[in-house]
Amino acid sequence: MEFSDKAKENLAAAQVCFDSGLFNACANRAYYSALQAAIAALAHEGIRRDRIDHGQVQADFSGELIKRRKIYPAKFKSYLSDMQFIRDKADYTDKNISMKIAERMLAKLEELVGFTEKEISG
Repeated sequence: MEFSDKAKENLAAAQVCFDSGLFNACANRAYYSALQAAIAALAHEGIRRDRIDHGQVQADFSGELIKRRKIYPAKFKSYLSDMQFIRDKADYTDKNISMKIAERMLAKLEELVGFTEKEISG
């Protein structure tokens, strides 16, 4: 399965979690969908790593595809790190993700995955 397919699958899973009121799980799936979309975008541009490192993917996506090549809008620069911060809160603290935060996360995710899909297929 390609990373773009995984990104779409996890986007769907994030939406199911959101619709079920599972906002922590939604945050988890949303972050991984965004990460997989970024990996797919990088691979499409010929940037591949032997190992997936979250920080490296974020740096490559921001540095190469946003800053240097200007393929992706500048507003996407913080999407991955912001989503990872929320996912970390959901997964590794006793705090819960609110419906409002999960909803915002989903909106950004849909925008990112949609843009990535257009770039890859177009």
